[in-house]
Amino acid sequence: MLLKQIEQFLRTLGRPLVKFLISLGQLTLFIIKSIYHAVMPPFYIKNFFGQVLDIGFYSLPVVGLTTVFAGMVIALQTYSGFSSIGAEKAVANVVLISVTRELAPVLSALMVAGRIGAAMAAEIGTMKVTEQIDALITLSTNPFKYLFAPRLWAGLLVLPVLVLFGDVIGIFGGYVVGVYKLGFNPANYINATIENLEAVGIISGLTKAAVFGFIIALMGCYNGYKSKGGAQGVGEATTNAVVSASILILIFNYIITEIFFAR
Repeated sequence: MLLKQIEQFLRTLGRPLVKFLISLGQLTLFIIKSIYHAVMPPFYIKNFFGQVLDIGFYSLPVVGLTTVFAGMVIALQTYSGFSSIGAEKAVANVVLISVTRELAPVLSALMVAGRIGAAMAAEIGTMKVTEQIDALITLSTNPFKYLFAPRLWAGLLVLPVLVLFGDVIGIFGGYVVGVYKLGFNPANYINATIENLEAVGIISGLTKAAVFGFIIALMGCYNGYKSKGGAQGVGEATTNAVVSASILILIFNYIITEIFFAR
């Protein structure tokens, strides 16, 4: 009786573990194949620029709104905590550090994951369940080169540009609140921002953005490619793409922060 209970417990524990290891192995093989085909010719330049337009240009309004209000909120919150000890320089410094190191890359990536990651998974998932990917293979077109490589390159290269715009817009949001709401001197606020500007903060934020962009494109392509079962499968793939990308963004945000700023 005891042996049966132990056996049942091990089976219950083993099934999800084996399933997880299988999924991890499939993802690892997908990553290896995707990277290989992304760096080997032929390259589909037209597809790449189409993804640049979709990921970059069309995401600018979302990223801009997100970062400008993030900078404004940080300025207000910082002022409430530092109002008695030279708030003007403190607000400028905190807004600068918060936006460039954390808020712009993380919030921009999460917004792009919700917009682009879901769209990629839905598009590729629909192609998968309607056998359009099989048709590409029949026509001697490698889906890793034609579908996945342009998206991975676009995510890797475009998101840092979006985050750079987000940095400027977020800092401007803090400036607007500091000058027009809190009554700071504009010249002093700008000087404090410039004095505290550090290359490591900008570089760490852009590094995060590149990694996050790759993760978003990877999860969108992978979950779309593995979808099955018609419309329901495509819906599940879309959800999984956004959730998995968001979780990985937060995990790698800590890892990259640890690399850059651990003492």
